[in-house]
Amino acid sequence: MAQAKPRKTRPKPAAAAARPMPLAHVRAFLEALAAAYPNPRSELEYATPFQLLVAVVLSAQTTDAAVNKATRALFARAPDARAMAALGAEGIAPYIRSIGLWQAKARNVAELSRLLVERHGGEVPADRAALEALPGVGRKTANVVLNVAFGQPEMAVDTHIFRLGNRTGLAPGKTPRAVEEELVKRLPREHLRDAHHWLILHGRYVCKARTPECWRCPAARWCRYRNKTPPPATAKPKPRRRPAADPAV
Repeated sequence: MAQAKPRKTRPKPAAAAARPMPLAHVRAFLEALAAAYPNPRSELEYATPFQLLVAVVLSAQTTDAAVNKATRALFARAPDARAMAALGAEGIAPYIRSIGLWQAKARNVAELSRLLVERHGGEVPADRAALEALPGVGRKTANVVLNVAFGQPEMAVDTHIFRLGNRTGLAPGKTPRAVEEELVKRLPREHLRDAHHWLILHGRYVCKARTPECWRCPAARWCRYRNKTPPPATAKPKPRRRPAADPAV
């Protein structure tokens, strides 16, 4: 007996990219986020570009809170590239065992520190090619460092920005690079640097992956997401019970 062919399943509406947001609405969307997040900044803790670079490398597949907990002691022990290189992978590892992929990350941090000393005198270069030549540093990490540490209008697309770009229609794209290119093309240049933080914070706390909290989104009127989440139902008070009748005497 021939087996039935498996039915093709369509992607859920939440996973599908929305229609592109009209350019006339993009500025209004961003200005609404700007009002909601007036002092945007990275939630990673750092004091220098080197510490930011290390923190971003460690943050892959790990929360910022977990990275901050690990780097407080690590940066106290090795605050710069020379001290970190001297510590080496074996010396770095005990400080970061609590975060994901700690073994590979310890090797990368030790080696990138050594290369910074060898190639750049211990300083973090404000150059994409030089940054991406370091172990553990990809395009997203380089963009974060260039944006946050050096004030360059670069757009680092993490999981939150990738989701938000597609869901809202702000910058639909099938890959992080495609979303990045659309954001750079569609966003006003003067907003690019801060937009990196606005979008991350909004994706982290409001436009969440599983259940976006659309009812409290300041930019919902311009968002192209069709299946907006309604506000949670207000719990209805339970009906009061009538007092039992007095028993017959």
